[in-house]
Amino acid sequence: MEHLLAFISNNQQIIYIVILMIFVGIEVIGRVPSVLHTPLMSGANAIHGVVVIGAIIVMGKAETDNFLALGLGFIAVILGTLNVVGGFVVTDRMLEMFKGKKK
Repeated sequence: MEHLLAFISNNQQIIYIVILMIFVGIEVIGRVPSVLHTPLMSGANAIHGVVVIGAIIVMGKAETDNFLALGLGFIAVILGTLNVVGGFVVTDRMLEMFKGKKK
């Protein structure tokens, strides 16, 4: 318990910033019109692409005998790739709704 209290007291400003970011994010996303959700989703997919690149870099710098880092990096690459591809598929399907019907 003392370690937890020491961690909180040492990182108090960072914890406040994270809490503030949560509230600001909820307010910003909550006020976005539904027309803009597709471009925002594409932007989020691009951010997840950065996560995939970061996971690849972490795996490349990990020691060959550090199986935990390699395993977590591999899982991060797989899940991040699935998220990016799935997000772009959903974005493409959403954009299809706005196209006119073919005769």
